[in-house]
Amino acid sequence: MASEKVITLSAENWAREVEQSTEPVLVDFWAVWCGPCRMIAPVVEEIAADYEGRLKVGKLNVDENNELAARYGVVSIPTLLVFKNGQPVERIVGFQPKKELAAKIDRALA
Repeated sequence: MASEKVITLSAENWAREVEQSTEPVLVDFWAVWCGPCRMIAPVVEEIAADYEGRLKVGKLNVDENNELAARYGVVSIPTLLVFKNGQPVERIVGFQPKKELAAKIDRALA
């Protein structure tokens, strides 16, 4: 599953880990039954390693946290949101190759 670089997010730790984070946060909205989510998972792991110290990376299971998914308008998964100062600044829907994902993250971090 998630490596030590990827935080497991939930309603319990959302405010602390995402909304109150002093560093940008990439959140992967996913579900166990989602094939594209399983495809992007290793890419998200690599992003977590590559951006360590510049970007916090977390995964949120939408089946267990559907109220958070609904709050951010997540209707299809995987959806990745980049948060800065507790607000979403970039939305990435569907599987993306690492290069394209990194380019969008870099834009959001700029």
